[in-house]
Amino acid sequence: MPATVVVSQSLFPESIALMRESGLDVVVRDSDEPVGGEGLAAMVADADALLCQLTDAVDESVLAAGPRLRVVATCSAGFDHIDVAAASRHGVAVTNTPGVLHEDTADLTFALILASARRVVEGDAFVRAGRFKRWTLHQEQLGLPVHGARLGIVGMGQIGRAVARRAAHGFGMEVCYHSRTRLPADIERELGVRHLSFEELLGESDVVSLHAPLTPATHHLVDDAALQRMKPTAILVNTSRGPLVDEAALARALGSGQIAGAGLDVYEDEPRVHPDLLALTERVVLLPHLGSATEKTRRQMAEIAATNVVAALTGDVPPNVVNAEAVDVG
Repeated sequence: MPATVVVSQSLFPESIALMRESGLDVVVRDSDEPVGGEGLAAMVADADALLCQLTDAVDESVLAAGPRLRVVATCSAGFDHIDVAAASRHGVAVTNTPGVLHEDTADLTFALILASARRVVEGDAFVRAGRFKRWTLHQEQLGLPVHGARLGIVGMGQIGRAVARRAAHGFGMEVCYHSRTRLPADIERELGVRHLSFEELLGESDVVSLHAPLTPATHHLVDDAALQRMKPTAILVNTSRGPLVDEAALARALGSGQIAGAGLDVYEDEPRVHPDLLALTERVVLLPHLGSATEKTRRQMAEIAATNVVAALTGDVPPNVVNAEAVDVG
C-alpha cells in the first residue's frame, strides 16, 4: 500500500506529479485558504506526510492526530509555524525549503528601501490622481538619499548577506550589522561590513533592515525602546517575520516623527495589519508578503518541499531536515 501525502493548500502541478511518480498517494486540498487546526488534524489522521505552507499552524494537537506521520514538509524557508519540539517528540521530521529565496527577498528589501526613502508609492498615487502639474524645487515628494547612506542589517544569514552585497557594491552604502553569531573576519572584509551591538546599530543607521529569524529572543525586537534609539531621519524595513516588530510602537514612532519611514512586507498578526499603520501614507510602504514572490522561486520551493517528502517516505534522508538530531528519518 503506497504511503499517503496530504497537501494542505494548492500546489504547483509539477510538484504533485513528482510525488505521484515516486509511487506516493497524494491527496491535495485545492484551496489557498488555511484549513485551521481542526481541519489539519482531520487531514493527517491517516497520512504519512503533510506538505503544508507557512499559514498552516502545525502544533501538538495536529501532530498527535497523525499517528502515522513521518514528515511535515513546509513549503517555506521559515518554520516558526511548526512546533518543532513537539514534532521531535512524536518522531516526525520537519523539513523546509532554504537556499532559493534569498536573492529575491534581498531584491524586495531594496525595493522597500527605495520606495519608502524616495516616496515612490506616494508619487505614483500623486500622478494617478491628476495632481502632477509641474516640476518644482520644493515638490511634495522630497525624500531621503539612499546612495552613500548607512545601512544596518539585523541578522546576517543568506538574505542579510545578499542585501549587504547590493548595498555596498550597488549603492555605495556603508554597511554595519548585528547578528547572534559574528561573521569570520575574512567574510566581513569580503562583504565590506562591520559588526556593531544592536543598540549601536540602531543609533548609527539611516536604514535598519531586519533579517533575523523569529524566536522568543527576537519577538518584538523592535519595540518602543529600540525605536527611540533610531535617528529621526531613519527608515525601518522588515522582510523577515512580522512579530519582530511591535506594530503599535512602530505606528506611534511614525506618527510622531520619531523615525521617518518604514517598508514592511510581513506583519505581526498576518494578514491583519495594525490599523494605525494603514492610516499612514507618507514614507510608509506596505506589501502583501512578496519576499519570495517570483514565479521561478515559488516553483522551486514547491519542488524542494515535494522532494523532501519523497526522500522521507522512500527511506532516504531529506536534505532539509531542521530537527535531524531528534529524529531518525532513515
